[in-house]
Amino acid sequence: MPRTAARTRIQVEPLTCTIGAELHGVQLSDAVHDDALFAKIKELLLRHKVLFLRDQDMSRAEHVGFASRLGPLEDHPVLGSDPDHPGLVRIYKDLDSKPEHYENALHCDATWRDRPPMGALLRCVETPDVGGDTIWVDMAEAYRRLPEHIRTQIDGLRARHSIEASFGAVMPTEQRHQLKARYPDAEHPVVRTHPETGEKILFVNSFTTHFVNYHTPENVRFGQDHAPGASHLLNYLTSQAAVPEYQVRWRWTPNSVALWDNRSTQHYAVQDYWPAIRKMERAGIAGDRPC
Repeated sequence: MPRTAARTRIQVEPLTCTIGAELHGVQLSDAVHDDALFAKIKELLLRHKVLFLRDQDMSRAEHVGFASRLGPLEDHPVLGSDPDHPGLVRIYKDLDSKPEHYENALHCDATWRDRPPMGALLRCVETPDVGGDTIWVDMAEAYRRLPEHIRTQIDGLRARHSIEASFGAVMPTEQRHQLKARYPDAEHPVVRTHPETGEKILFVNSFTTHFVNYHTPENVRFGQDHAPGASHLLNYLTSQAAVPEYQVRWRWTPNSVALWDNRSTQHYAVQDYWPAIRKMERAGIAGDRPC
């Protein structure tokens, strides 16, 4: 029988001053059918942006069951999903697979979608003895600590995000064009507002290709103000995710999980373990249109 929220004493251990907390004394599988417990976990997620739990002996059905309480699950157009559990993506790096480098870049999941994911629940199935950590970044803190003149400059700016220039880059030309036809470049504000907390969030990452409304008289006096001036600004903004003061790093163990708010964070899967084996399963949760 699931434990009730009243009897489940969640111990919250913040891992940094701004982002990340490890929860003790709770099983996410209990929250699949416990409304009060689920509500408390959701509250903690909004506060800490990414939650970590160890020893979560959950089935795939419980994995997608909890994640789907946060919203509908979505497939990935390139990675696919488990045939018995739609929305559950297997990210398996074993001896038969080649190292892939789409994860070891600081990114916010699927911002090439018109409606990027709200978040995700990632469970460790198998991990190396050493290595294979994941880093998350607080992009609300990154925005708050930008210089005032940069915050003023980027107010109202919008940018394009592309699957063609990321996942599509290794595909044959025709297949890459078909991918872009299915998922045209998305346009999002450079600074989005979190729909639940009201926080301002710096919303550019490795999927971002360029600004779409930078070339105005206020920004461009001469051609070099736009090229390379705009790309210099975009590079500066995307580099903020690499600031250690905005980050938390998690060392995986089997049956540990991470639940993160994709609207306010970026993450980076450290690929320092090849040829060791690393197997993860992720449920991605559909989101809203950034504004």
